[in-house]
Amino acid sequence: MKKTRWDDVALSGLLSQVEQVSDPRVRRKPRHLLTDILVIAICGVLSGCDGCVEIAEYGRRKEDFFRTLLELPHGIPSHDTFNRVLALLKPEALQACLIGWLRSVRDEAGDSREERHIAIDGKSLRRTFDRAASQNRLHLVSAWSTANGITLVQVAVDEKSNEITAIPQLLSAVDISGATVTIDAMGCQKDIAKAITSGGGDDFLAVKGHQETTLRLLQETLAEHFESDAPPPRGTRHETHEVKHGRDETREYVSLPAPASLKKLGWSAVHSIGMVHSRTIRDGKLCEESRYYISTHRPNARKLAKFTRRHWSIENSLHWVLDMSFQEDLCRLRTGHAAENLALLNRISVSLLKADQTVKAGIACKRKTAGWDDHVIDYRVTELAPCSWGM
Repeated sequence: MKKTRWDDVALSGLLSQVEQVSDPRVRRKPRHLLTDILVIAICGVLSGCDGCVEIAEYGRRKEDFFRTLLELPHGIPSHDTFNRVLALLKPEALQACLIGWLRSVRDEAGDSREERHIAIDGKSLRRTFDRAASQNRLHLVSAWSTANGITLVQVAVDEKSNEITAIPQLLSAVDISGATVTIDAMGCQKDIAKAITSGGGDDFLAVKGHQETTLRLLQETLAEHFESDAPPPRGTRHETHEVKHGRDETREYVSLPAPASLKKLGWSAVHSIGMVHSRTIRDGKLCEESRYYISTHRPNARKLAKFTRRHWSIENSLHWVLDMSFQEDLCRLRTGHAAENLALLNRISVSLLKADQTVKAGIACKRKTAGWDDHVIDYRVTELAPCSWGM
């Protein structure tokens, strides 16, 4: 396959998007172009850089390569320049730039509207708190496309409890029409459920103790179902068995029509309730757990199994990777928007690296190969993106 050059369709699209971002620096003629700074930062994070010092050093080591692509009127910017620009740049502007580029190169044919699944969850950057400045740690709430491994949008909040206010912002920024949205118990709120249905989507919402009355109703309804001698309602049941990582786990999924009393509690669009009962044996010890859900889908235990299991991909395929391969929990950027903007570059890189099939290795190794080999970083941004993205 002929290798596409940097200035072809995909990267020219990225550059055109970056050029639309307003420069936040008040200086009339800054020494370094904003486009140069952002492109080096994106490539640096993709190539294994975990902070501004590393991005600047990466740029210096790759200066000859970048001079074939960028203007660089005063050479490679210093780490202070990268830090200052990321701190000043509005996260919404950078997000619109990068997500806009990804949407422009996505492969629509790879998206099955019937199977679209958006998982919403939050993650804290543990080292971003500052006691002296009374600054809480940064907490990011992300919408994640499970089928394509793409962060669709992220919103920053000060504390985990503020996820409730951030989720409606996520929903308004993403096309959820025809998609199924899954959220953990923090997002099981009536206003959030209404926002999903108003946007044309369906949902599976986890119910825990914070919705005490709803949880008790689900538990009583399911208990009556198991104990009653009467013919069962129009529900379904599904069971899976898995032996993996030293665990022997059996999961039973039960999905029943929503009781009429649930609508009286304000859950007007709910059509089914569900329970996932897991029985795990590990090192000879038995552990049992039951989790409860409400959904706008009709009773379907297999669908309950599919979406509740897929929801964990935001933890396993995104948050875990960010901590283990990007060392995100060690990020100590605390000035302005720097931590949030670097976190966005991390998430964009995760999606690119997961889609890459040129290196048969893990994410950490793929980042290193991009740093070692100029042809790899060129290939990933120009040739991989047009054929691999989907929303």
